[in-house]
This record gives sequence, C-alpha cells and structure tokens, in this order.
Amino acid sequence: MKTLDDCRREIDRLDEEMLDLLNERMRVVERVGEIKHESGGAIYRPEREKAIIERLSAKSKADGGLLNQAAIEALYLEIFAVSRNLELPERIAYLGPEGSFTHQAAESRFGAMSDYLSVGSIHSVFKTVEAGRAKFGVVPIENSRDGVVGETLDLLAKSSIKIVAELYMPIHMSFATKAEHFKNIKKIYSKDKGFGQCREFLQEHELLHIEQIPVESTAKAAILAAEDPEAAAICSHIAAKLYGVPTMFENIEDVHDNTTRFFILSDFKNAQSGEDKTSLFVRLKDAEKAGALVNFLSDFEQAHINMSKIESRPAHDESGFAYWFFMDIYGHIDDTNIQEVMQAHSEEITCLGSYAKGEL
Repeated sequence: MKTLDDCRREIDRLDEEMLDLLNERMRVVERVGEIKHESGGAIYRPEREKAIIERLSAKSKADGGLLNQAAIEALYLEIFAVSRNLELPERIAYLGPEGSFTHQAAESRFGAMSDYLSVGSIHSVFKTVEAGRAKFGVVPIENSRDGVVGETLDLLAKSSIKIVAELYMPIHMSFATKAEHFKNIKKIYSKDKGFGQCREFLQEHELLHIEQIPVESTAKAAILAAEDPEAAAICSHIAAKLYGVPTMFENIEDVHDNTTRFFILSDFKNAQSGEDKTSLFVRLKDAEKAGALVNFLSDFEQAHINMSKIESRPAHDESGFAYWFFMDIYGHIDDTNIQEVMQAHSEEITCLGSYAKGEL
C-alpha cells in the first residue's frame, strides 16, 4: 500500500469482510436464541461475555495486535448488545431521567439498540422488573466518594429479583453550552453536588460569580441549557449529546477517579465464571449476644472465603436499634466452600446473586 487511495481501498475490503463475518455470527446467534427460547435459558450471560473478551484480549496480545482489552471490550459490548436484540429484544429499566449516569451505565452494557425505560426512582426500577414490565433493571449501589446508596440496599433485602451483573463507571462531568463564549453565559445548571465536584474548573475559568442553579439531575441541567443560549450545564457527556448541547469542555471534575458501581438486576441465576462475586443479605439470629458478628465472620475465614464489603443497615421491620448486614464475598454461590457456610447459616443468610466480578 503506497498511497492513501491504496489504504482506503484496503479498508473498504476489510470492512466488507468484517460485515460478512458479523452477519455469519448473527446467524449463529439467531439459532442460539431459538435454543434458549425452547429451553427457557437467559439471554444475558455476563460470565460468557467476560470469558469471550478475556480470550480475545489474550489472543490479541499474543499475536502482537494493536487492540488492547479496553478496545476489544468497547467493540464487543456493542456486538453483544446487537446479538441479544436478535436473540430476544428485551427492555431495560433504569433510574432516570434519560441522559443520567445510570442511563449511560445501562447503555454501556446493553448498547444503543436496546429498548430502555426511564423511571423516576430506584423503587420503581425494582417494581418494574418484579412485575415483568422489563427484563433487566440498572441501579446505582455505591459511589467511591459518597458511599452506598441506602435505598438500593434496603430494596435488595426484600426483593425477589437477583443481582446478575455489576459494573463500575468513572463519573466524568462535561461543561456544555450553546453560548459561543464564557462572557455570554448568565447562569449554570447542575445537580447540587455537581457544582461542588467541579469547583476548581469554575474558579480557573472565572465562572464562580455566575448564578448557579441546582436542579434535580444533570440530565435536567442539559435540558434547560438546550433551551437557553445564555445558559450552561454541568452534566454527563451522554446528556449533552442527547439534548443537543455542544460540549465546551470534558472531564471538568476536580477528582478524576470518582467512580460509581452499578448493579444489573433480573430474575435468573448466573453460571460460574471462575472469577465471581456473591452478594448476601445477613440477619443474625442472636445479634444482641456479645461476639455474634465475630463468630459469624470466623466461619468465612475458616472456609477461606474473602470478603470485599460489609455494610450495616437499620432493620425497619423491627423495633429499637436492630440491624442487618449486606456482604460482598469472592466466589460463586455454588462453590463448595460457600455452600458449606450457607448451609451452616441457612436461617441467617439470603443470597442476593452471584455474578462475574466487574472491572474497576
């Protein structure tokens, strides 16, 4: 390939070859959907998708390929999403509004082609999935700066649906406006925390004196900025794009490692992936006795089960200061050592779901 035209012709040839292979893949996917429909199998298999990405990443590295794991994941997550829609189009409920970070998290796993349903509360996400109005639900569980989302934990404790996947998403803020210059901006919209998280940017660009108007979500901020050429929004990239507000600056947050963990909810059980986490709801029978929690946790230590998280929550159905615990452990509910502990504490532990460990 000596000239630019030669390169372009080769790219065209490769594109057509890739399209033929993708169509061939989708024909196999279509048959997979028929088999799953007959057997009642789940369409979304996070452990299977993770295994494919890891296998292809290892192959690319061994072959000296230019695509690293992040690039392969970005490409294949969209291929997986298209495949699932061919197998069986399914609806995903998420904590809205449209353009929220939860919406962005949902799209990162289910792709642009899926049928999304924005609902107004975490409680509504659970109810929508429980009632069968959506196959999947996406909710935030914790943030690296603000801690756990109590409502999600409380609803998990009493819901019949399961955690089928987790995902971690960096939270990046954008400065979006239809104004041509800073001097034309008369007001800035954002969620209340958005202003605090981007204070250094506002100070650096001499915007602290401009009126700051808190609204219920960063998506709402983008909607308002879209309607006013003298307004700006501190919002997510997806919200700015969705509502047609040009992004002037990206990644304007003061702390760049702010990350939110999300749960994907549904009604099926995952198979073992070999690198799993399991979430548990724990209500100790003799919680008032000295050493009850220590004795309980010692059984996990003896079974060589590593715990990544424990969080206490008030037991709203009991009087006084009663608590239950949310736990994350490494391993799958079907692992022998976890089964032994579960059986020993069958009256105290409820499994909330086992799922392939997400990548930070």
